[in-house]
Amino acid sequence: MKRRVLIALLLTSASAFAQNAATLDEAAHFLAGMPVTGALEPLTHDPTWQEHAQAMNEAWTRKEQQQIWPIRQWMQANAPQYHRSNDTVFYMFSGPDFLYSSIFFPLSSNYVLAGLEPIGNVPDLTQVPPEVLQADLVSLRNSMNSILRFQYFITKEMRADLGRGNVSGTLPILYVFLARLGYTIADVTNVSSPAAGVKITFSGGEQPQTLYYFKTDLSGGNSAFLRWCAARGPGLSLLKAASFLMHGDGFSGVRNFLLQNSRVIIQDDSGIPLRAFPKGWKVNCYGPYVPHKDEFQKYYQPDLAALVGQNEDGFLMLATREALPALPAEEQPQKVRIRK
Repeated sequence: MKRRVLIALLLTSASAFAQNAATLDEAAHFLAGMPVTGALEPLTHDPTWQEHAQAMNEAWTRKEQQQIWPIRQWMQANAPQYHRSNDTVFYMFSGPDFLYSSIFFPLSSNYVLAGLEPIGNVPDLTQVPPEVLQADLVSLRNSMNSILRFQYFITKEMRADLGRGNVSGTLPILYVFLARLGYTIADVTNVSSPAAGVKITFSGGEQPQTLYYFKTDLSGGNSAFLRWCAARGPGLSLLKAASFLMHGDGFSGVRNFLLQNSRVIIQDDSGIPLRAFPKGWKVNCYGPYVPHKDEFQKYYQPDLAALVGQNEDGFLMLATREALPALPAEEQPQKVRIRK
């Protein structure tokens, strides 16, 4: 009899804990500063969270107006077949920047992100002491400040702000982007092959989508990680703020992988140098090419400067293996230079 009572009490306690624990999606909305129901709703009455929510709302509104909607419109006008494609997205040197991979390629079935930033952790937020959670929210917001204001993470700042605390690493940032982009998180699983990482299953429509983030060194040659990626290609590739790493021989392996396994490569000038694109690739350049200063000055590309005009805002390279379809005259981008 006592044994039956004990079992019943344990089952009741487990059921109560399950009801009180926040779901993955609730945790993502809470970290993103968005309205939350369920176990985390009481925590949204805290002034620190409300300050966090206001700051995130303001930053996201600016981001939508200045970049998210313009990029989507640009893709629909200039590369609609890739914007609508469900091919795998390869985003090397990305860190936790799921935001831009989703903006450029919103319908991909699989996103593969890779960088050196730690995977991190998002614990059960209902169990984090209030003063610790308040500090974690400030750190999260600080770590995302540069990408929400500009177009990239400042890695040193991100590591400093998210390298400690209960909410740490890339995972909470991925949660924020997924929630803010309107996705629902279904499952999060740590993986060990082909490298240490995390697999997130999410959806924004009828078909589930998958996001992988791998913490892996992309230097060297043909790695197990690149072979795993090749089995999922050919894909859609994005390169942004890649620190000109593929301009030298140390990262020739990942450079060759992208050239061999991509249907399209969208990048800024810090990605693959123009001279490295082999015959058969078509490179469209949009906007002015402005030489970098300080540590990146040595990566100046005179061939790219000769190709690109100097009277537009922003710079982007759209490289494809096939000719882009003709656009109506009113939608043709202005002052585009093409290299074949």
